[in-house]
Amino acid sequence: MKRVFIVVWSCCLALFLLSGCQLLERKHQAGVAVELDGHCLYETTLDSLTLGLSGEDSIRVAQQYISQWAKDILMYEAVSGQMSPEEKAELESLVESYRHRLYVHAFEESLITQRMPKGVADSVVEQVYARVPERFRLSESIVKGMLIVIPNSAPKMNELRESMDKQNMDNIEKYAYQYATGYELFVDKWMTASDLLLHMPFERDNMDAQLRDRKQIEVSDSTKTYILQVTDKHLRGEQMPLDYARPEIEKLILSGRQTEFLQKERERLYQEAIQDKRIKFNK
Repeated sequence: MKRVFIVVWSCCLALFLLSGCQLLERKHQAGVAVELDGHCLYETTLDSLTLGLSGEDSIRVAQQYISQWAKDILMYEAVSGQMSPEEKAELESLVESYRHRLYVHAFEESLITQRMPKGVADSVVEQVYARVPERFRLSESIVKGMLIVIPNSAPKMNELRESMDKQNMDNIEKYAYQYATGYELFVDKWMTASDLLLHMPFERDNMDAQLRDRKQIEVSDSTKTYILQVTDKHLRGEQMPLDYARPEIEKLILSGRQTEFLQKERERLYQEAIQDKRIKFNK
């Protein structure tokens, strides 16, 4: 059986807490807290894990980490010892391939961050929007407007409904300040049907019908009344408005631009390698 050398970190912590003395001198490499078959776990690693913790918590965290660290190594050694040379070679090839992909990915991310333009011109967005309108269809309805939630006993509801219909913001905000238990103003941004369902007790199946036919929608439960004033809307299945579709279009453009940018960079490196005679073709 392989020998396991463990300098018990929890004991060192306990001695430190009890006596205030420095950690005992180690027979092995300075700073090594635990050694297992030549693998070393250093004090600095444990110190970083236990920084700011109380004595008992430090001991508990250190013991848990040491246990998991040792088990991982022992499992690795057990598996490695049972593998044939061919299996090890195949696994090492996979590891090297994965390592290669990680390096390439990191390099590509760095190139994209440093050298690829991030902005997308409005004209480009508009061209994509006009060229493939069927791609930008709404999967759910969206609205702009305002929503006020008030107790069922709130006074002057008719005046509030009229102010909302006329979009008299001064009156609406004064009323909301006095009586509302909830107030959402989204006249400058789109809210999806799913978002509305989180704010008012709509029946989803009935929502599109109400949005299609009415600009002011009112629903109630046992304690509250919810009044939604719609200032703009696009129903499910309709084409997205440009401002709503813009983030998706920009993402689409940047994705294509990124692919093209990396392809050109790969080709550039390849041609430079040929020119510098780093690539040799054996006929």
